[in-house]
Amino acid sequence: MAALLALAPILIFLLAISALISAAETAMTAASRGRMHQLERDGDAAARRVNLLLSDRERMIGAILLSYNVINIFASSLTTSVLSSMFPQGSVMGPLIATGVMTVLVVVFAEILPKTLAIAHPDSVARAISIPTYWTVRIFGPIANGAQWIVRQTLRPFGVNLSMDTDVLAAHEEIRGAVEYHHAEGLVETHDRWMLGGVLDLAEMDVSEVMVHRREIEMVDADLPPREILAAVLDSSHSRLPLYRGEPENIVGVLHAKDLLQAIADADCHIDLVDISAIVREPWFIPETTSLKDQLAAFLKRRTHFALVVDEYGALEGLVTLEDILEEIVGEIEDEHDVAVPGVRVAEDGSVIVDGSVTIRDLNRAMNWDLPDEEAVTVAGLLIHEARRIPEAGQTFTFHGHRFLVLERKVNRITRLQIWAAAPREDSWS
Repeated sequence: MAALLALAPILIFLLAISALISAAETAMTAASRGRMHQLERDGDAAARRVNLLLSDRERMIGAILLSYNVINIFASSLTTSVLSSMFPQGSVMGPLIATGVMTVLVVVFAEILPKTLAIAHPDSVARAISIPTYWTVRIFGPIANGAQWIVRQTLRPFGVNLSMDTDVLAAHEEIRGAVEYHHAEGLVETHDRWMLGGVLDLAEMDVSEVMVHRREIEMVDADLPPREILAAVLDSSHSRLPLYRGEPENIVGVLHAKDLLQAIADADCHIDLVDISAIVREPWFIPETTSLKDQLAAFLKRRTHFALVVDEYGALEGLVTLEDILEEIVGEIEDEHDVAVPGVRVAEDGSVIVDGSVTIRDLNRAMNWDLPDEEAVTVAGLLIHEARRIPEAGQTFTFHGHRFLVLERKVNRITRLQIWAAAPREDSWS
């Protein structure tokens, strides 16, 4: 009995340390990096320690797990030794009782309780125990590194490369997962989810996925008289128009409506005296493989909003503007000349009439759908990809939980479709 009385305070002390370490593991991994950085900028010393620990997460986790197991193993061994001495030599009652008691104490008081507290208030708990966690990492960190080195060397013959530079989870994927999780929980609105996802997608998307196709580009013949060019500019809803000479793919410049109006004013409104070639800006050609992230940076650097997209042979593919890229983040930007979600119209029966040239991303955002856009950019492209052929007008297809009816086909282009959501059958066609 004296041995049990002496064991109790030691066991309570060890379990308290174990609970502290367990809480540290959960709080440090769940703490908001953004809030910690903001607090550090505001001069919070505890937040600075948390950021220092998180800067080498692998070392921190290794040290915490090592210290946690050392303390629990020592507490279990000590309890087993004391209880075994209370029974005849060779009896298994001592180890059995020690196992049961330590299992309950460790699981309840060193695992569930501290982790529950830490997950409920991760930022506060992480800052509160940053000092003991820091010293735990300082003491057990080198030992943890040694253990990790042994693990890497053991796994290397099996083809598993776990170098120090291995990035297990990319930062933007971690952010995307958090956004999707909070959206599913109702904490992030759908529009905000699209915006955050759009920012993350910029590096993975090419300008060819958002550009205006060459068939839809409004352009003007540079050889027309100035009065006719002015009429074409006034008829257009765009402030910048490409000028071509001879054939549409031979772009010789870009005309800005403001430059044209200024030239007319300088000519005292004598339109026929305006020299169009003198005010045309040099066209900027970019490859279709340019990522949206790089193009956005290029737009900002060159202080221009308009670029023409060409393929690997130099042939014109389309044009992209700064607005096109921004719309991938914030959604459709409308002005008094725009139509809300152009090419998409909801019918009275709940179906959607869609132009074939509408992009899948725009349709998903407009209707809050989740059609895949990995294999195709436009709705017509998705239909052709799934059907493995160019459908005829009147054919219906069902896939991805939607039913597609081809309304119009011109030559080899699907120009108009009707789509119903939540179709009764999937992955079939007729």
